[in-house]
Amino acid sequence: MERESFEDEEVAALLNDHYVAIKVDREERPDIDALYMSVCQALTGSGGWPLTVLLTPDRKPFYAGTYFPKRKMFGRMGLMDLLEQIRTKWQENGAAMAQYADELIGELQRVNAGSRTEAGEGGGEGTSEELLHQAYRQFKSTFDPRWGGFGGAPKFPSPHQLSFLMAYSRAYDEPEALEMAEKTLLGMYQGGIYDHIGYGFARYSTDQRWLVPHFEKMLYDNALLAYAYLEAHQLTGKPLYAEVAEQIFTYVLRDMTSPGGAFYSAEDADSEGEEGRFYVFTREELEDVLGLEDMHSFCRVFGIEPGGNFEGRSIPNLLDGLPEERAEELGLNPLGLRTRVGEWREKLFAYREERVHPLKDDKVLTAWNGLMIAALAKGAKALDKPEYAGAAARAAEFIWTKLRREDGRLLARYRDGEAAYPAYIDDYAFLMRGLLELYEATGDALHLERALALKDGLLALFRDGEGGGFFFAGSDGEALPVRTKELYDGALPSGNSVAALTLWKLAAVTQDAALKAEAERTARVIGLDAAEYPAGFSLYLQALLAMVRGGREWVLTGKKDDPVLHSMLAHVRRAYQPDAVLVVRWEEADEPIDRLLPHLADKPAISGAATAYLCRDFACRAPVTSLEAVRELLAGK
Repeated sequence: MERESFEDEEVAALLNDHYVAIKVDREERPDIDALYMSVCQALTGSGGWPLTVLLTPDRKPFYAGTYFPKRKMFGRMGLMDLLEQIRTKWQENGAAMAQYADELIGELQRVNAGSRTEAGEGGGEGTSEELLHQAYRQFKSTFDPRWGGFGGAPKFPSPHQLSFLMAYSRAYDEPEALEMAEKTLLGMYQGGIYDHIGYGFARYSTDQRWLVPHFEKMLYDNALLAYAYLEAHQLTGKPLYAEVAEQIFTYVLRDMTSPGGAFYSAEDADSEGEEGRFYVFTREELEDVLGLEDMHSFCRVFGIEPGGNFEGRSIPNLLDGLPEERAEELGLNPLGLRTRVGEWREKLFAYREERVHPLKDDKVLTAWNGLMIAALAKGAKALDKPEYAGAAARAAEFIWTKLRREDGRLLARYRDGEAAYPAYIDDYAFLMRGLLELYEATGDALHLERALALKDGLLALFRDGEGGGFFFAGSDGEALPVRTKELYDGALPSGNSVAALTLWKLAAVTQDAALKAEAERTARVIGLDAAEYPAGFSLYLQALLAMVRGGREWVLTGKKDDPVLHSMLAHVRRAYQPDAVLVVRWEEADEPIDRLLPHLADKPAISGAATAYLCRDFACRAPVTSLEAVRELLAGK
């Protein structure tokens, strides 16, 4: 539409003469996007982008759609036709159209209020354990057993779905759930959706087997995917999953990190006027860079065919098998081939770096940074690599110092020295989760203190005191015709789902029964919608699973220089425990954790030795003081 209409003189003349044209950056103003997307879905039964909405002067919508060509074609309304018809109808009877807009907004307000009524004090269907089993069956029914993923093309990664399946597999001893998650994780990595030369995942696959991506790279996809691969590594012990996560971090820290340590938002799909031009190769290019013999070996390993697999060029992929599976036919041992693959990649990466790069969206979004902070902190824990926690801490400090007003109000976007827009629920919830993960990775109480401050802001600004859950925009934000509440877990998990899980974990950390009740109340509200199609609420399902099965709280206390304590911490951090929280208490003078969590006073280091407490639902087992005892507790003994 940008090329066909908005850069067209004829369309511009019609728009400027009779309309006020407003372009919204949906990443900067997701509250506006959420409201009018719900209008489009109500009016047409579906949504998507570009989103085209016609409003009255007081911003009430009366017509919505997605893509319109300039003129009518193939049965699709043209933008010029639409604008001309609406202009005539407005001139003839604008009052009727305004009345229709009022009625539409009124209906949206009623639906928004009615479907979010208080879920009551009991669990009800909104928090039934059966929702977990229904969701599993729904994933199973749409699973692609050949290529992984769910449904047909286009295929989106949706890593929080895989995280749920892994957690479900562990909780209910259901190996098929893990098989679905692993098949998908492996299929995505082997496909062209993964950048085998520079690392990182593209937005989605246009085909069923993950070969041809939409080449745009998004920060949030890579954060969520890194987290899921790390969980798979923790659960299975397979090194490939750790390797993929580390490669994602290599990409993000190399290409998507600002000088101040915060993370940029995205890289475009196009360069030099062509989608994917930056990422694909011809055999001639490969021969020039690698030499004839290595070119043939590279093509065999990475699925490069003479005619190409993408518009005459080729997307490197591993769909025919992992490199070690080709070692024997290439006359190499697996380690030798691995070394050779690394050399090929470095040469092709250097060659590719000389090309015109896709445009980088260098704005810093608080919510998406929160997701990457969580992923890096998870990496620090799962892989025992503190450098990842250091990168996460630098990003967190940037957000805390550059994206907060003097009164402490979090802001949503930073670019070119300017922070703007009061932050939304996603910003608060995602950053709160990231800071909690970072506290667990470092034991630095500052991160926990900031997470608790965000919790206070979340409850004060977004809480729906009547209906439960949290509104998308804060009470101090711009007043829109409808104050929406996002519950569905789409490409991004909803702020409500992340809030429910993180508040529940913070309740365990703080031993705050009222906060636990708030988390459960939020889960009940989400559950009312999730009951219609549980598989669409996969992050919420992780919160529900933790709540119905009961989570665990580890408290590890001792001296900072005690090697036994650090060994205990490493084991707890590396273990797959999606329902657990970790509290670290250093037995030093004036430790801030004692001020934040006064209940830790009754969990001292026994006789000065490193001590571990394992608690569940506010009740703790007898403390243990040996590494072997911690291992036994982790093993469920």
